[in-house]
Amino acid sequence: MAKKNKEQKKITKKLLNKYRLVILNEDTFEERISFKLNRLNVFVMVTITSIVLVAGTTFLIAFTPLREYIPGYSSTSLNLRANRLVATTDSLESVININQEYYKSIRKVLTGDVKTVEFDIDSAIQSQKLNPEEIDLKPSEQDMKLREEVSKEDKYSLFESEKSSSDFSLFPPVKGNITSNYNMNEKHYGIDVAVPKDTPVKAASSGTVIFSEWTAETGHVIILKHSNNLLTVYKHNASLTKRQGEQVKAGEVIATAGSTGELSTGPHLHFELWRDGYPTDPSNFIDFEQ
Repeated sequence: MAKKNKEQKKITKKLLNKYRLVILNEDTFEERISFKLNRLNVFVMVTITSIVLVAGTTFLIAFTPLREYIPGYSSTSLNLRANRLVATTDSLESVININQEYYKSIRKVLTGDVKTVEFDIDSAIQSQKLNPEEIDLKPSEQDMKLREEVSKEDKYSLFESEKSSSDFSLFPPVKGNITSNYNMNEKHYGIDVAVPKDTPVKAASSGTVIFSEWTAETGHVIILKHSNNLLTVYKHNASLTKRQGEQVKAGEVIATAGSTGELSTGPHLHFELWRDGYPTDPSNFIDFEQ
């Protein structure tokens, strides 16, 4: 036991013995650099340096294009090209096989090397019984009426396509009492909502200003174009806050209510709703009541 302890102390002493590494000028023997070292420090430094070198080399090989210059590694671009060529070759081979079978069948027909022909006598008899010219393909009178009714419903259905669009809705531009309803016969294509003067008029939906001008009959008018071929018209305003070409969001103030124009009899908003060039009653889709 004592012998083992002596050997361990001897090994430890050797590892911890200090040495000096001196770099001298060969001509003048002047000391340039000196280091205090021991065997343990040298062993640790060599080990750390080796680990760093191995790790750095592994990183360069694994994650940089330098691996392509090492024998045994193939280029990524070459692998991609090879895979594409293999796929193209397989496709061409399939096409060639199909063409060869087709040419063989044509050769048999041209040389008369056709021994049997599959013929379905029942289908031939059935084809002789049916004469396309004798079949009446004109729609019946009831069918025509049904088509006309469906086309009218589609024509005046304002939100047929919007039903599937969950992000589309209309908001009331103002809140007030309706003084004049929508009347197609009297050519009153909108509704009149009585509001105090200078009440903010808001956009019924997001869209683009396509008209923002003064007219003699309806005063300050602003028209917005929305998605799904929808137009909203705001008439008799006291002032307009948006210009033609500007983008507006739903609920954004675009004008102030007033009583401008020859056809106005008091402060109100005349609001119209158009779809595909046809007017519709806005009160069916917007609640203007306070």
